Amino acid sequence: MTVIELDDIYKTYTESVVPVHAVNGVSVGIDKGEFTAIVGPSGCGKTTLLNMIGGLDAPTKGKIRIEGEDISRLSDKQLVDFRLHNIGFVFQAYNLIPVLTVRENIRFIMELEHRDSKEMQQRVEYLLEKLDMKDKLNVRPKYLSGGQQQRVAVARALASHPKFVLADEPTANLDSHATEVLLELMATMNKEEEMTFIFSTHDQRVMDKARRIITLEDGKVVGDAKTGI
Repeated sequence: MTVIELDDIYKTYTESVVPVHAVNGVSVGIDKGEFTAIVGPSGCGKTTLLNMIGGLDAPTKGKIRIEGEDISRLSDKQLVDFRLHNIGFVFQAYNLIPVLTVRENIRFIMELEHRDSKEMQQRVEYLLEKLDMKDKLNVRPKYLSGGQQQRVAVARALASHPKFVLADEPTANLDSHATEVLLELMATMNKEEEMTFIFSTHDQRVMDKARRIITLEDGKVVGDAKTGI
């Protein structure tokens, strides 16, 4: 079942003298439970496309429907609510809250959803155990390495059982072992909780795990293939 529909999406930035067409006529459907990597050279539009799917940026032209809902027609408040209850984000910049501990950062979205305290604690402990970080429960982000911060950011994205996870270069700061641990956790969530994952990546290790690879070049889709995994 198709749950994300991109219908002739364009994104043009006009701040410079020459308009920049970051995304240029993309039409793609994503089915429920997909584990998809968007790949291509730097500047090809991967991050812009993810941001539009997540409602963080609006297309210049075209429609994005998620579970039949045209998200461009939602008010700012409706978009915030939609993201809160449906989408987990992993950003390149981590975006952890510096004054909160690892535990508090991971609980943050669940707190906004008013989840049960025991449920939140169990979820945090489960994720940190899977990511080999249970000893960092009460540590603040500034005392973590870049790779550790990225793992916390991933745990936060997965914590509230989102339907969709949008991950922008999620393994960029991870060594081989941490990458394998992270991808295995995401694959488990994909299978057991039916989360739909869309990655933007340059990392061959992520591509090797993906079941579908969409290739962008100059803002256009130039390849779309199932991997057979």
